[in-house]
Amino acid sequence: MNHEAIDRTIYGVDPEGKPCEPPASTRERTIGRDQLPLCCPLPEECLWNAHPRVYLPIAATGEARCPYCGTLYRLAD
Repeated sequence: MNHEAIDRTIYGVDPEGKPCEPPASTRERTIGRDQLPLCCPLPEECLWNAHPRVYLPIAATGEARCPYCGTLYRLAD
């Protein structure tokens, strides 16, 4: 097994120059109403082009899961 550190710069860097995290198979995000309409990936994410942009209906139930990457979005109260 290879225990070398992952070079996170291969995933790009954010606007502050910090390396981006690799995509996760599942993750959770809390968003505010000012971020509606909700799309995945979020525009500010480094990997915004990781899969096709999809708009998620979150207002009625308070949560939505992306069918592409599995990210669970929760709406902050």
